[in-house]
Order: sequence, then structure tokens, then C-alpha cells
Amino acid sequence: MLRYLTAGESHGRALIAIVEGLPAGLRVDEDRINVQMARRMQGYGRSGRMQIEKDRAEIISGVIRGETIGAPVALWIENRDWRKDEPDVTRPRPGHADLAGALKYGFDEVRRVLERSSARETAARVAAGAVCRLLLEEFGVRLFSHVVEIGGEAIRARPARWEEVALLAESSAVRCVEPDAEVRMKAAIDAARDRGDTLGGVFEVVALGLPPGLGSHVHWDRRLDARIAAAVMSIPAVKGVEFGLGFEAARTPGSSAHDEILYDQSRGFHRETNRAGGVEGGMTNSEPLVVRAAMKPLSTLRVPMRSVDLRTKESVKATVVRGDVCAVPAAGVVGEAMVAFVLADAFLEKFGGDAMAHLRQAFNLYMEEARRC
Repeated sequence: MLRYLTAGESHGRALIAIVEGLPAGLRVDEDRINVQMARRMQGYGRSGRMQIEKDRAEIISGVIRGETIGAPVALWIENRDWRKDEPDVTRPRPGHADLAGALKYGFDEVRRVLERSSARETAARVAAGAVCRLLLEEFGVRLFSHVVEIGGEAIRARPARWEEVALLAESSAVRCVEPDAEVRMKAAIDAARDRGDTLGGVFEVVALGLPPGLGSHVHWDRRLDARIAAAVMSIPAVKGVEFGLGFEAARTPGSSAHDEILYDQSRGFHRETNRAGGVEGGMTNSEPLVVRAAMKPLSTLRVPMRSVDLRTKESVKATVVRGDVCAVPAAGVVGEAMVAFVLADAFLEKFGGDAMAHLRQAFNLYMEEARRC
């Protein structure tokens, strides 16, 4: 019911995002979208391009007088680092799309691959996700992320209250909730920069206030966790996704792996634990949605790895271009956008309607019924 497309190259004139399927009557504030755009550009270990680009998304269609009209919403993000004539690149980078893309499309150089496969494209995803986020916020859903690990340096504990996690992450240069871990992460990034290397890590995306029953158990492609996993895995450099206990559940007995079901009149059905990460049987269960993603070290190194020139077939060092030492904090913001899109799509799938008034009516009726159960 909801879909988005992005277009544009890393050093092209602009990036474009188109979101189709939004109900009419959704209040869309460009400034709120650009708060998310700014968050994506922050983070210790980013490249010099973050000082060049000052990303702003401009709404160019689908919104009149601050409200959606049921038509596709198009957003334009201008590239300041726009170059009309870029030289050919014939030395593919290990770990990047360069070589596979050149072989797939029959190119003898990789500029035509790297311009689109660049993580710069995620700016358009954040713009699209920010619009979806506005839809979710109308129904009390809140999303945030924080960094769990960078370069092997991990947090040892996090605050018990999710609201505190969200606040602490936004005040940290690496979006980490534990001050001691932040110091260790920054030191690891500095050391990697000094030796011309890069670092990966793990970020966690959390969604609060979700109703039960988003997604479905009846078909593989309707299961919400499968859809979220696919969306998060599509972020450049992400190599793994888990929910709740995740892989740790494989090492945990069943008695300690599941969340016991409780009931009282004031709270209804509830749990004291959230080992499932808010998803059971492919559907939300009213607990916080907790998704973690593992991001590999970035492929662009200042001390390049061995490669082969596409034209001469000679052994060479891979191309060196400007790049981040670590982009895990920014990837968390992109992760929020991808999760927001999937949740908004599932929301519209569940409650339907061509206008916000229809959506609210269906949502309120369903929540009233759920509370009576």
C-alpha cells in the first residue's frame, strides 16, 4: 500500500525521494523532515563531505498548505558537491559494489556503479522515512536508535527506561548511551583513522507505542520481522539483523527465551520481559520493537587493499576516495527511516483509508476492541 523510490547519484545534481500511498490530510512539516536529515550527517568519524553537504529536503509535490493530498510526495535534496565531469575509475574497491556492478552491467570502469551504490543515497531514504515517521507519530508511535558497539568496543549496560536511552543517544557524538563506552569508541575511531583503516559496529532501532497485530503470520512476505529485516539489510554495509535476544536465543533454553503472558484489568495483556523484541509470529505484540543491525567496516580505506585494474588487468591498489572512518551512528538514523517506512506500510495495510480521518476511525475502533479483550 505504501512504497517509495529514490533517484540520483552521489555527485549528481540532486537526490530525489518519492513516497506513494500516503493518505490525504497528513500534516507534513518540512522543518521536521530536515531535523532527521541533519541527524544523519552527524557522528564521530564522518568524512569531510559532511562539512560540504548541508542536506535539506524540499517538498516539490504532493503537499498543499502543509497537508498531503493523496498524491505521491516528492522530495528534492540538492548535492552541493556536484561535479559534471568525473574521471573514470578502473580500480574497484574490495567489499564495495564496484566490481560486481561493473561485471553485471558490462562497464569497463566503476564510476557508473559507485555513484549510485554510494551510501549518499541513504539521504533520500531518510527523507522518505521522515515522512513515514510523521504518519506514525499521529498515532503515538515513536522511533529512535542508539549505538551498541563500534570496533569491538561495546556498551555494558543501558538505562532501563527507553526514554532515557533516546535522550542520551542524542547527546553523544557516537550516539552511545554509556559515557565510558563512548570514550572507548572514540579512541578506537581515532586509532583507525591514524592507520588509514575503517570500523564497523552495531546499532539498535527501537519503536515504542505500536499496536498489536501489525504484520501477519499467514504468508512469508507479510511477516513484519521479515519485512523489517529486508529493509534494514538493504542499508549499505549492513551484514546482519536480529530482533530481541536475536542470536543469543539460539544459546538460551526455552524457559528463558520467551516472554510470559500476564493480564490485569488496568493494563490488559502484558509482559514483564521483551526477549522477542516486540514481534511474535510475524506480528507486533504491543511491546517495544527492538531491532539490531551489524554494520561491516566501510570499503573505502585511505590505505587501500589490493585490487586489479579493470582495463589493464594489472595488480593495483584499490581506488582511494574521500570516505568515513566510521558511519555506525549515521547508519542508526538510516535504520530508523527504514523501520519507519515498513511500520507505516504495515499501519496502512492494517487500518487502510484514503484520508487520515478514515485511518484514525479504524485505528480507534481497533484499539477499543483490543482493550476490551
